Amino acid sequence: MKHLNNIVTNFQESIFSTMTKLAVENQAINLSQGFPDFDGPSWVIELAAKALRDSKNQYAPSFGILPLRSAIAANYKRFYNLDYDPMNEVLVTNGATEAIYCTIMALVNPGDEVVVFEPFYDSYLASLQLARAKVIPVTLNAPDFTYKVEELNKAINKKTKLLIINNPHNPTGKIFTKAEMILLAELAVANDFYILSDEVYEFLTFEQAHIPTATYDNLKERTVTISSTGKSFGLTGWKIGWALGHSDIIKTIHNVHQFTTFCVAHPLQVAMAQALLNMDDYLIDFKKSYLGKRNLLVKGLNEAGFNVLNPAGTYFAMALLPDGKNDIDYCQWLIKEKKVATIPTSAFYIKSDEGSRMIRFCFAKTDETLNAALKNLSHF
Repeated sequence: MKHLNNIVTNFQESIFSTMTKLAVENQAINLSQGFPDFDGPSWVIELAAKALRDSKNQYAPSFGILPLRSAIAANYKRFYNLDYDPMNEVLVTNGATEAIYCTIMALVNPGDEVVVFEPFYDSYLASLQLARAKVIPVTLNAPDFTYKVEELNKAINKKTKLLIINNPHNPTGKIFTKAEMILLAELAVANDFYILSDEVYEFLTFEQAHIPTATYDNLKERTVTISSTGKSFGLTGWKIGWALGHSDIIKTIHNVHQFTTFCVAHPLQVAMAQALLNMDDYLIDFKKSYLGKRNLLVKGLNEAGFNVLNPAGTYFAMALLPDGKNDIDYCQWLIKEKKVATIPTSAFYIKSDEGSRMIRFCFAKTDETLNAALKNLSHF
């Protein structure tokens, strides 16, 4: 038989799948994979049930149903004073991951240089490899996860086609500062590159509000903003995401989308079109709940002897390992001996070895789950 695609055959199993499998095998509490162990709001689920009963069960328009695109655009205007035309500047995708893939395939030609901040969500690298891009990593340095200006300046040049930023940032919980974003804006204009801004944790911020990349001077026309409902509503299995940007860019992203998934589940779009317009009261309790979970986990881990880096956003917390410890071995030990699964962060790096000295905890779990994990971890 002839060879298969040599890029795809070299892909390894996602670290999230690997650690979840180990958690199941060892009957460990799973604080590794980033999804809630509780359901999303019942009123949103009921909206989907009603849409199913109302026969919204055939193909949706490939761009997404207009009520959902309009609701997305309305929220960006209301929350961030950003104007997007729902007719041609908003594309509904099967979660943010598909939006990321389609954006990369739409913007990047083989050999184009793409700057990524490490540690990074693993789908970035896979998509870039499929596009045959030249990946240029820039490290966010622990413990505050700032980039070095000289390293960034060295990475970016006139060949740079795209920069990928995740803000708030997974896995570190970092929120980029205004100074950091202003420098990125200046470099984007000077070197004429696009920005893919992954903002799926936009409502999971604690001490400060999220500021979208597209709000910075001269960035809206060159930025593709990607987000989703999975994190904000705790309904990760619904896979409703979107890409926003200039109409010419969105049209090209749609060209990829229409030949991959074509459209997103129709009844779930109907439900989310209504849910997005009723977020104000919901977000108050949502943010309060996750602030409590963050504080519960961070306090408990510190008391158990971990060196935890308090996250400003997302639902993840990083911990620095003791000297001489390796992240993969340490995570395996935690699973087998302490019955708690975490993520070894070296999987999110391709240049620096900093990841081998850190692990990631997810606190998108019930308080009962978090307390049970902390109880296991306290017996050192």
